[in-house]
Amino acid sequence: MEIKRYETKARMSRAVVYNNTVYLCGQVAKDASKDITEQTATTLEKIEELLESVGSDKDKILSATIYIKDMAYFADMNAVWDAWVTPGMAPARACVQAAMAREELLVEISIVAAV
Repeated sequence: MEIKRYETKARMSRAVVYNNTVYLCGQVAKDASKDITEQTATTLEKIEELLESVGSDKDKILSATIYIKDMAYFADMNAVWDAWVTPGMAPARACVQAAMAREELLVEISIVAAV
């Protein structure tokens, strides 16, 4: 099987497809100056766009790892996540509090999905 890498730079690829599975690098908000609700929504938009670009979609997500700056944002992040996930199609998921690469980031989401 061939490994396909998308938007590859020196440090990472935005997506890697292997064996009918796509691995997305951590996705963050389009505008990190916004609150947790907007950051989560725009991060999920980016995930949908990236999945679509490699022939997948949100209903094929197998696993999601969510990194959140502060668990005080957990309920607000979950409200956006829960509205986004198609009923009956929820992936396996983990959510952990973590230091972010940039101070203004509140959430980062990493995805594994079927193609």
